[in-house]
Amino acid sequence: MKQVPFKRSLFIALFLACGLSHAADPKMIGEFNDWTAYVYMEGKNKVCYMVSKPKKEEGSYTKRGSVYALLTHRPAENSKNVFSFMAGYPFKKESEVTVSIGNQNFKLFTENETAWAQDSDTDNKIANAIRNGSALIIKGVSARDTATTDTFGLKGSSSAYGAISKECGIK
Repeated sequence: MKQVPFKRSLFIALFLACGLSHAADPKMIGEFNDWTAYVYMEGKNKVCYMVSKPKKEEGSYTKRGSVYALLTHRPAENSKNVFSFMAGYPFKKESEVTVSIGNQNFKLFTENETAWAQDSDTDNKIANAIRNGSALIIKGVSARDTATTDTFGLKGSSSAYGAISKECGIK
């Protein structure tokens, strides 16, 4: 089972998609089942994130890029638990994305191919739900009006979270 090309492509896709051209190459902290933890330097500041690809992608689309869910800490900016979803397509203008974890539901705003929570309170709730849940389901609508549902496994998310928090000194 060769996972090196997948890891390398994940690495490169995130590096390019996140606009990290001024950052050092991300370094893998560890793999934790469904999630992988990374750290990179943005200037002199550490950025730690955990990332996962969906176990299941649903929708009637003809072409779609890579899909990722991320949780990011930027301690130098007093930022932690920032959840983002990269859909692999441009979202419908002014559309919202629905995130479901267990019986908890959250709305994210969209811009281009990415969705985020409106505030840090929602980010913190999503981060907590990810660490304690079993599945993350994200529903969105593309600019071409294609509805998609992506299901992510949460196995290892608590360990990945612990690794990025330790690396970035987040308590």
